[in-house]
Amino acid sequence: MSALSRLFRRIRTSTAVIAGLVLAAGGIVATVAEPAHAATSVTINGASGGRTFDGVGAISGGGGNSRLLIDYPEPERGQILDYLFRPGYGASLQILKTEIGGDTNSTSGAEPSHEHTRGDLNCNRGYEWWLMEQAKARNPAIKLYGLAWGAPGWIGNGNFWSTDMINYLVSWLGCAKQHGLTIDYLGGWNERGYNVSWYEQLRSALNSNGYGGVKIVAADSDWTVAGDVDSNPAFASSVDIIGTHYPCGYRSAQTTCTVPSSATSSGKQLWASENGSDDYNAGANAMARGINRGYIDGKMTAYLNWPVVAAVTPNLPYPTMGLALTPEPWSGSYTIGKNAWVMAQTSQFTAPGWQYLDSSSGYIGGNRGNGSYVSLKSTNKSDYSTVIETMDAGAAQTLNFNVTGGLSTGTVHVWSTNVNSANPADYFVHAADITPANGSFSLTVQPGRVYTVTTTTGQGKGTAAGPARGAMSLPYSDSFDSDAAGTEAKYLMDWQGAFEVASCGGGRTGMCVRQMSAQAPITWDPLTDPHTLLGDLSWGNYTVSSDVLLEKSGYAELLGRANTQSYSGAAGLNAYHLRVSDTGAWSILSSNTSGNVTTLAHGTTSALGTNRWHTLSLAFSGSTITASVDGAAVGSAADYGYAAGQVGYATSQGETAQFDNLAITPGPGGGTSGPITGAASGRCVDVPNQSQTNGTQVELWDCNGGSNQQWTSTTAGELRVYGGSCLDAANQGTGAGTKVDIYTCNGGANQKWTVNADGTITGNQSGLCLDATGNGTSNGTLLELWTCNGGANQKWTRG
Repeated sequence: MSALSRLFRRIRTSTAVIAGLVLAAGGIVATVAEPAHAATSVTINGASGGRTFDGVGAISGGGGNSRLLIDYPEPERGQILDYLFRPGYGASLQILKTEIGGDTNSTSGAEPSHEHTRGDLNCNRGYEWWLMEQAKARNPAIKLYGLAWGAPGWIGNGNFWSTDMINYLVSWLGCAKQHGLTIDYLGGWNERGYNVSWYEQLRSALNSNGYGGVKIVAADSDWTVAGDVDSNPAFASSVDIIGTHYPCGYRSAQTTCTVPSSATSSGKQLWASENGSDDYNAGANAMARGINRGYIDGKMTAYLNWPVVAAVTPNLPYPTMGLALTPEPWSGSYTIGKNAWVMAQTSQFTAPGWQYLDSSSGYIGGNRGNGSYVSLKSTNKSDYSTVIETMDAGAAQTLNFNVTGGLSTGTVHVWSTNVNSANPADYFVHAADITPANGSFSLTVQPGRVYTVTTTTGQGKGTAAGPARGAMSLPYSDSFDSDAAGTEAKYLMDWQGAFEVASCGGGRTGMCVRQMSAQAPITWDPLTDPHTLLGDLSWGNYTVSSDVLLEKSGYAELLGRANTQSYSGAAGLNAYHLRVSDTGAWSILSSNTSGNVTTLAHGTTSALGTNRWHTLSLAFSGSTITASVDGAAVGSAADYGYAAGQVGYATSQGETAQFDNLAITPGPGGGTSGPITGAASGRCVDVPNQSQTNGTQVELWDCNGGSNQQWTSTTAGELRVYGGSCLDAANQGTGAGTKVDIYTCNGGANQKWTVNADGTITGNQSGLCLDATGNGTSNGTLLELWTCNGGANQKWTRG
């Protein structure tokens, strides 16, 4: 095959190919001939009827998924924000939905309330105001939407559907006004049903307080609300939009979207007001289907992806979901996902207020398997855009377009994203323009793509890129004195409660971190003690210390080696705790994701009392854990259940404790564990799905900093993960092909390894090498023992 032929072959397989497209390479002009396809005729008719498009967007909330974004350094922070909100640059969000914080965990963290206790109003708390301001600064036309997942416990004495909650929402709208923000949409209680009279009361309150322009969305749950909207005129007059979650199936392929007749007959705009919950890259195929098919199947006019970014550390639930991965403000590293570019295929070519063209939208050739297309016309009645997805197509297809009904017959611009490609260069590519002849043109579309054909201009693809990922170095300290009241301290991520910077008490000047939730909240997820986390999952041997003041009877805790935080069930955390109460009772505890807590050591020291400052510290050195109060060791324990992890603060429920002068200093051995990375693949040794089940075979996977990729070398020759599980030759096998799994550390010879200078890792019992099966380099490649042969699939790097 000639070099020119190879070039053209690569072009045909990696870009949008237009019938009759003229390509130039190396000064040679040639025409790429496509094989014959059965053509499908599509009429883009500007006279077609259709609903008004409300936009595509994403959600900041339902957990602290945006938490670490505000802590990013510049210029990386501005670059990420540009990719999310700046028109003609990236995802170009048209709607931003944010959580109305309630001091309670709501999936991957807790967001702070603007009113922790009755009358305690502070409109500068948290980061959602900042995020909305940043979004508006980049795109003044973006629509803003507020929704509560939970609420402080004082609301209605624990009753969400109360007048207190309505007043709470009105006060939140007042805070938005103070920030120069106009809220366009307001919801009720996320995924917790609805109360008809409450929504009617909310509408009345909004009208009487000057917020008559705020549209109410009900019920951010399922379609059940549509029946009451359809049958109850008073309720219907209070609700503007029916918003449901995952109408195409929860975390599904979104091939088919369902809407009941009661919704379509209600006369209300219908939204997929939460969708996605998928990986920032892997969710792109489903999103491509869902944005189009939501309208084709159910006349849904908005699509909101959960969440907007993954700005959480990888030990928290759903750590890679969103449009971008932004987990490391200390390194500045970030990655823009395919999800962002799939959204851009709609958002950069439309605007809220455009009109869908029903007769110009459907399935290619009437067959879902071929893909779908939706057409929208601009408010100027001339420009149009047609978005085409071919996620499930098996071959190239030719579409013959005919433009009519008063729409422009001028130049058509073609953009495409190859969703099946792992190369970012194949995302959001501007192909050659087409000049229609008498309003007609043809386009050949390849499988696994999203295309947009449009008469609009102004689109673009950002070029900024973040630095490489890197561990958060030790020592680390923070006095909190440089932080403003009401903010969250740098890198602290609340899971439950509200740890907020406030003026210090107890006669101390300066700023401290105070746990502000004075009562159990109205929860969305299981209730736990208030706690907040900070740091790197690779930290192993270190000492964490902090000054602590109890404001009332109860206890405060220092956390260490905290790694996996559970989302469901007991919402437990793998961590060690030093708990000290006002009476002087102390204990070293071990907690796990099942919600079980084990006391490793306990005793009593001098009473801490209340409103007095004390210093607590928790030190880790291998399996030895040492607790100190006011500089004196009070006890120790031996346990190696968790070899590495973050630090944190915790309190008893309702304890408004204060913390100051956080310090983490490395211990012997540098205080780190880390990943094992394949030289051939660049991927990490990974325990699939963060499993802790004995016998789980390890594999290669994209390095993500997760606790299931943190391996600690011990003096006994072990490679430990999660602290208590060892890399293990299954069933004490010594033959080539023995699978390598994890198993509870037991001192067996099949759990002893030698890390060699040439990059190999050999089993002490077998003498065989840790090997990526079949020279595999892709995600999911299983690891085994194999005869050492010097292959790159047997070479590894540590740290």
